[in-house]
Amino acid sequence: MEQLLAAVDLGSNSFRLSIGRVEQHNGHAQIYAIDRLNQSVRLATGMGPDKRISTEAMQRAVDVLKRFNERIEGFHPNRVRAVATNTFRVANNQEELLEAAEAALGFPIEIISGYEEARLIYSGISNELPPSQNRRLMIDIGGGSTEVIIGRGFQPQLLSSLYMGCVSYTDRFFADGLITESRMQKAILAARSELEGIARQYRKTGWQEAYGSSGTAKGIIAILQANGMSKRGITLDGMERLKAKLVRDKNVNVTNLTGIKSHRAPVLAAGLAIMIAAFQELKISLMLPGEGALRVGVLYDLLGRDSERDKREETALQLSKRYQLDTRQAIRVKTAALQFFKQLALPDTPENQELERALGWAADLHEVGLSIAHNDYHKHTAYVLEHADMPGFSKDDQSLLAFLTLGHQGKLAKFENHHAERNEWLTLLCLRLAVMLMRRREDLPALPIQLHNSDKKVIIENDKVWFSSRPLSEYTLRTEQQQWLKAHFELKLKGVDLLAAHAESPL
Repeated sequence: MEQLLAAVDLGSNSFRLSIGRVEQHNGHAQIYAIDRLNQSVRLATGMGPDKRISTEAMQRAVDVLKRFNERIEGFHPNRVRAVATNTFRVANNQEELLEAAEAALGFPIEIISGYEEARLIYSGISNELPPSQNRRLMIDIGGGSTEVIIGRGFQPQLLSSLYMGCVSYTDRFFADGLITESRMQKAILAARSELEGIARQYRKTGWQEAYGSSGTAKGIIAILQANGMSKRGITLDGMERLKAKLVRDKNVNVTNLTGIKSHRAPVLAAGLAIMIAAFQELKISLMLPGEGALRVGVLYDLLGRDSERDKREETALQLSKRYQLDTRQAIRVKTAALQFFKQLALPDTPENQELERALGWAADLHEVGLSIAHNDYHKHTAYVLEHADMPGFSKDDQSLLAFLTLGHQGKLAKFENHHAERNEWLTLLCLRLAVMLMRRREDLPALPIQLHNSDKKVIIENDKVWFSSRPLSEYTLRTEQQQWLKAHFELKLKGVDLLAAHAESPL
């Protein structure tokens, strides 16, 4: 059976679905697109100062996602990844929007950070370009944000996500569709102001090739070439000629502007203003079209996870090196925590598989906060893991890591208002027990604890001989039981000859 992957990109202007077939060539995997859907949603349209998605926009989103669901219904959850970008990030009614969107799509949706969006865009474009050692600049103007990246090969070097997009700028400068020289200049100046903060560093780094991706760049290229304003790609001169035409016409008229798609007409002026500003601030001479972008980056990220080259593993390793963690202790805690997790015998679902991965990364990184302060280091760890730029991790991934590392020691009362699923609490229990047992930072030949999980309680079988000779560990275990009872989670301690049975069992 052919291996299919599906990526869903929930942008501020359009929703996109890409389905790719994975093929192996000389040991290297390549993704070939076999189906694509691109639907205009204009999710950010009309989102005022209250940052709330309108009922009409939400309904458009639900309708489109129901169509997507028909195409990918039956896909294994591990073969689908849906990511949401700027409008989901900033919406004050985010929870309502996310609940409706996930119900319509039938798959979980990750709200990714601007940094992660930029990384995936770079990956998507790079995987669709011929190999090159040249440094490349990539710009993706979306509906609510604009990503600007410089990298070489498949490795990004500078990543930025700016709060400006063709939908938000349309609402701000061209809400009634009227295009004037004054409005264009105001939009360009506003965009240049956003770009000013990164321009110097980007110009200093430099690049040999520039690429524009997604609807705005492709739309501008198509119009410039169809109307004889540019022979190849995007140039500043060509865009100035297009701007002059729009100002003369006072609006975007699809009947006398060759090359434009009707659904892009309402946001053309705003997208053009942002692109002109980028050329002016970054001193770009020529920009070529970049295929793939976010949705292809998501597909390759899925491929990496499926082939055990998960980008998140690399990120966790880099964080471990950056914070100079005690890797031997991390391995002790991780090994024990994962053994406890297996003892729980949870159903083998994609959600529980992700919990197991998260438990491993939380164990790897639970001492990050020690580099800041010993007191309450778990709080520092949780803050770093929730707010750091962590390539490959979604906001939900990072929130889960923060929950696990914040809770790996101390009282559980701090989670009084935290709404977690039962299996997430069980995962936290595994980490807490592992940290407790490895407090002396010494290897244990066997674990003196065995977990048994039922629907209503967890039984902790503990070796009575081992704990009787370690009063601190016994006290900590009983204190742990009380912590969970206060959290209305029943734990039962049962003293047994666990290690004796382990020693007698054949290898």
